[in-house]
Amino acid sequence: MEIQKLYSYVRRACEDYAMIDSGDKIAIGISGGKDSLTLLYALAGLRRFYPNKFDLIGITVDLGYENCNYEEIQVLCESLHVEYHVIHTQIKNVLDKRIEEGSYCSLCSKMRKGALNDAAIQLGCNKIAYAHHMDDMIETMFLSLIYEGRFYVFPPVTYMPDQNISIIRPLMYVPEVDVIGFQNKTSLPVLKNPCPYDGHTKREYVKNLIAQLNRENPGVKKQLFHAITEENICDWPKKRGS
Repeated sequence: MEIQKLYSYVRRACEDYAMIDSGDKIAIGISGGKDSLTLLYALAGLRRFYPNKFDLIGITVDLGYENCNYEEIQVLCESLHVEYHVIHTQIKNVLDKRIEEGSYCSLCSKMRKGALNDAAIQLGCNKIAYAHHMDDMIETMFLSLIYEGRFYVFPPVTYMPDQNISIIRPLMYVPEVDVIGFQNKTSLPVLKNPCPYDGHTKREYVKNLIAQLNRENPGVKKQLFHAITEENICDWPKKRGS
C-alpha cells in the first residue's frame, strides 16, 4: 500500500465520523505491532495537511516482559517528530497470578487500556487513537455474535465521560492486507509479541473462520463491513452527510 492510499483511508474515516477537531492532543497507543506503527505513520503524515490542526504523542505500555527493546520505535517517532513515552508496568506479574482463572486475555486488555488511558490523561491528551483496522472490526462482530449472542462492534468514536477522553479508530477503513503491504514496503520496526498466547486466542480462531468464508465466497468481507457501517448499530454515530 502506498502512503497516499493510507492517508486517503484515514482522512476519510476521520471526516466521516468527525474524529479530529482543531486543538486536539491525540495519544497513539503503540504496541510495537504492524497496526499501531502504521497508525503512527498515518497520523504523523496527516497532521501536516489536515485542516483541523492537532498534536500527537506516542505511548507504549510495557507489560513487564523481558527483552522488550523500544529503541527503534523511539528513533521512528523522532524521525516523524512525534513525542514518545514508554510506560513501565507490572501487568505480566499480575497476569501470571491469574492464569489459572482463565481471565488472562480479557484482564490483560483491560489493564493495558487502563494504563494507556491514565498516561494519556497525565500527558494532557483529550483523545486516544487505537489501531483497529477493518478486519479487527469484522472479527469483533463475529466474536460478539458467537460468544455473546449480540450484534456489537466498537464504534469509530467513543467518549468516556468519567475520564473526559475520547477513543478514535482512524484505521477502520484499512483492510489488514493493506497494513501488511505497508509494513513490507516501509520495513516497519515491528516488535515480536511477547505474549505466550499470541496466535492461540478466540480472535485468532475467528480470523481463520472469516478467511475461510472469504475464500469460499469472494467479497464476503466487503459485505460484512457494509453490514457494520450501514445497518445502524446501537451506539454508533451517524456518518457526516448521511
